[in-house]
Amino acid sequence: MSLRGVFFATKQSYKWPGKRSLQQKTPRIDIIWIGMALILFLLAACTTAGATPSAAPASDQTLLNPASPGINLLNETPSPQPVGTDSTETVKTDGTAAYITPETGFTASPTVTPIPVNFPGQIPSTLIPTPRTPPPPDTWMSYPVIPTVSDTARQIYKHGQQMGRNPHAFSKIGDCQSITTYFLADFEHPGNYRLGEYGILQQTIDWFSGSFARESLSVKGGFNVAAVISPLRADRARCKSGESPLACEIRVNNPSIVIISLEEWWSGKPENYEKYFRQIIEYVIQQGVVPIVATKADNLEGNHLINKTITRLAWEYDIPLWNFWAAVQPLPSHGLLKDGFHLTHGNNYFFDDPKTIKTGVSVRNLTALQVLDAVWRILSNP
Repeated sequence: MSLRGVFFATKQSYKWPGKRSLQQKTPRIDIIWIGMALILFLLAACTTAGATPSAAPASDQTLLNPASPGINLLNETPSPQPVGTDSTETVKTDGTAAYITPETGFTASPTVTPIPVNFPGQIPSTLIPTPRTPPPPDTWMSYPVIPTVSDTARQIYKHGQQMGRNPHAFSKIGDCQSITTYFLADFEHPGNYRLGEYGILQQTIDWFSGSFARESLSVKGGFNVAAVISPLRADRARCKSGESPLACEIRVNNPSIVIISLEEWWSGKPENYEKYFRQIIEYVIQQGVVPIVATKADNLEGNHLINKTITRLAWEYDIPLWNFWAAVQPLPSHGLLKDGFHLTHGNNYFFDDPKTIKTGVSVRNLTALQVLDAVWRILSNP
């Protein structure tokens, strides 16, 4: 029976108590109409409840399942195919810093206001870098994609090993760009990736086996720099009371390295990014875990404020920087779709395919692996 039929059947069978005038009955009929309308509204809303906001809260997510073009992994309307894939230009790497990675900055619109957490304890004095004069604001654009590893990072790693951190584990801290659907997971499945000329990276895949496809407790669509340190956003089934997603992930996975890629920014106030990002960095260092921080591909805020903040804090804390923004610059459309936000994609792990290596998601996976390889090799050979 249709919804309309159910309503009229209900109307006909309803027994009005006592003798009432038409004026007395009308309000009850109105209440039923209002109730039915509310049900229809809620049913319609459920079909879009899982949507993740992008550059503006009302816009659609356009990343699709790269293995099945046209199938949207977020149950949304399929988006156009990647742009700019007809270029004859190929992206090469020289073994040092010519790689590419996509990044997205979602306007944060959490249902619960994130609460900043003042973590107990302090960074050990031996891990606090010597203050340095910061470089000019715009020099970050020329920083290499693949970082050098400082003595500070070595000391953090050494401290973590003394604490019992697992040298074979790394964690991811991020938003929807870091979920396993798009990021690193296929390195756990030999038939799903082809390294091509980057065969040496297989050693890193083997070393960190088990971390690539693992579902991080500090990664979720909609997470931003404040959400990952808010106990209100933690997985209640796996995290302790009062524990933030970040603290929970480090406790459960016990990593020696974390990749921090948080592109989302505060609508109208991207300057708020720094105070929360700083807390994340300090907590990770305090736990004896080496943070690798990543820049983002887009510039939705219009002045590169977030990338300037990320690179300045990487300089200040003397920690590895994955300059993903620099990696996507040689790509067609800088590795971004027409919305200037989402990354282009294809066969995201076939690095011997000239077309694949020109898409944002593919370069993100390749350069993330290269960064992990470069950092791990130095840290594990003091």
